[in-house]
Amino acid sequence: MLRQKLLFSALACAFAGAAWAQAPSSAVPPMSTILYGTAYYHEYMPYERLEKDVQMMKAAGFNVVRLGESTWSLWEPEDGRFEYAWMDRVVDAMGKAGIKVIMGTPTYSIPAWMARQNPEILARKFNGAQNMYGMRQNMNTDSAAYRFYAERLIRKITSRYKDNPNVIGWQVDNETGTYGAANEDVFVRFQHHLEKKFGTPENLSKAWFLNYWGQDLHSWADLPRPDAAQSTGYKLEWSRWGQMRVTDFLHWQAKLVRECASARQFVTHDFAGSMHSDVNEEAVSAALDVPAVNIYHWGQREYYNGADQTMQADFTRSLKRNNFLVTETNAQTTDWSSSFQYPPYDGQFRQDVYTHLSNGSNMVEYWHWSSIHANQETYWKGVLSHDMEPNRAYAEMSRTGRELQKIGPRLVNLKLRNDVAILWSRDSLNALNDMPFAKDSQWGGGGSKADYGSLVRQVHRALYDMKVGTDFVFPEVQDFSQYKLLIVPALYVADDALLKRIADYIRKGGRVVMTFKSGFTNENAAVRWSMAPGPLRDALGFHYQEFSNLAQPLTLKGDPFQAGGDNKVQYWAEFLQLDTAKALAYYDHHFFGRWPAITQNQYGAGKVIYEGTYLTDKLQKAVLKTALEDAGLSSPHQQLPAQVHTRSGTNDYGRTVRYFFNYSGAAASFKYQYKGGTDLLTSRPVKADETVSLGPWDLAIVEESR
Repeated sequence: MLRQKLLFSALACAFAGAAWAQAPSSAVPPMSTILYGTAYYHEYMPYERLEKDVQMMKAAGFNVVRLGESTWSLWEPEDGRFEYAWMDRVVDAMGKAGIKVIMGTPTYSIPAWMARQNPEILARKFNGAQNMYGMRQNMNTDSAAYRFYAERLIRKITSRYKDNPNVIGWQVDNETGTYGAANEDVFVRFQHHLEKKFGTPENLSKAWFLNYWGQDLHSWADLPRPDAAQSTGYKLEWSRWGQMRVTDFLHWQAKLVRECASARQFVTHDFAGSMHSDVNEEAVSAALDVPAVNIYHWGQREYYNGADQTMQADFTRSLKRNNFLVTETNAQTTDWSSSFQYPPYDGQFRQDVYTHLSNGSNMVEYWHWSSIHANQETYWKGVLSHDMEPNRAYAEMSRTGRELQKIGPRLVNLKLRNDVAILWSRDSLNALNDMPFAKDSQWGGGGSKADYGSLVRQVHRALYDMKVGTDFVFPEVQDFSQYKLLIVPALYVADDALLKRIADYIRKGGRVVMTFKSGFTNENAAVRWSMAPGPLRDALGFHYQEFSNLAQPLTLKGDPFQAGGDNKVQYWAEFLQLDTAKALAYYDHHFFGRWPAITQNQYGAGKVIYEGTYLTDKLQKAVLKTALEDAGLSSPHQQLPAQVHTRSGTNDYGRTVRYFFNYSGAAASFKYQYKGGTDLLTSRPVKADETVSLGPWDLAIVEESR
């Protein structure tokens, strides 16, 4: 019987791509206030304390918990024997206290009996190395046996709690990735994917230039495994295949949940941070009512300034152009050892919550309620320390909870409208990881001094420091016209159609800042055989044939952007030869000095600045400032003190809400150059042009008057 069920499951799991996709439920009610709470694992407690925990959560102003996603073995201690009483009492206790529940499908950590009975469920990585049982996320999510067990459990749990009014949503799986699975069934399906995409082995060989080293194919049976693949096209497509597997798995789970759950319950998934190489967050989000993200940060000193939280939030908000959830953030210290224990300073707990809300989150949950007393995450502390008593963190979180009980309806569903976007390319990330431009050593050894990710972080941080709100856009976007400025970092992999859309955007009046490596390869990571930058030549106004690594940083002649000691570039230089563009900066060097480092071209009604090299952080900020001014994007935000950051949006009452954060251990003040209103935290009126003072690690939230 099990064999028949597994066969059915295998057929059902055959990749159907978008066939799994199911439209988010229109019956999910909009949120009416901010959700604030924690992940809770009563099953981890060393003694019985459910009643006390619920009382403490209620006193702290918590109104939501996430439950159940981590302990499949408690739901199903033996194959086919299901237990619910342990969870029923937790759900009931939360309901009586008015604390809502998000239930997680517990599929990311399989029970020991499953690994023993079905060892083929465990992922096999390159060279046949099989994962051992012990760590979480050690399985092949394509496995027919795994899918059978997962579907059986998901249907039972969702059916049990679908009518519980206190269960408001479902989190499908947890921080899903590919887990490096290269099992035989994964490879066979990859082969079928290639057949569907390319048609014949000859077409594939041509696209990937497999006649190099005589590796061209004439039979699909000869397709080599990915373990030792040298083809840049193969490696790029394998990375895409991993993303497709994750998308299929989460779409499949979302579909199962919706078949059994109530239409009023939302479906989400918690991404492990953002901008992954192996997860296509945009494609996954198509199956979600609302995306969620786990955002952690370094506390204390210069590490805490809201920049990293904002970048990840900007990315997650951009997935569906709407609000999102933060399912995990720092409660106290983090890490899998005691080597990086940096508890937040007073005020940073509270600032973290409001930072997430200012970026458009409708929920902030801590990971987790009570610090674990043993095992991998012993030092990833919860709201409560290991003694499980009220503490400094709990006190500050309780203050925040009481504030949100009063002002949550004024903050929920905040709509942000930005004029600047960064084009994010996962293909370029993966291809440049394969062919890096700033390795520590030759012949593949060592790490990278800079890469695609560091470049994206650099441009986002520069915009953040200038108080510029930012969205992310993706290569599939057909129209960039809603933005006044588009940043295009190292668009190494792109088809002609995408490059044409960017050129058309410029021609019609758009402003672009683009960096080196853009347009160099096609959609298969094959270098274009037209002169670089290929289809972008007219729009960029130059061409080039040579490029060089830079063994040492070079200065720019004359400090054209007034960067002072940071007037330097590094790692990479393209030998740009001007057609219609003009040079904004030249290298100050006896050899490289004949070529411009930074150019600008007028193309149609628009302009594009191109960086043919990797800039220092301060120089990047100066170049972007020039582009912002040219696009007419100066604002009073830029006059705020360096440590004061601001975000704004429109709330459900149609009013502008402005957040002001002092990310500093020293007091700060600034002139309020906006429409008057009320500070929601103090109920104090705030008038235009008055001086607003903020204490260390403090904030103000002004709701403007109509």
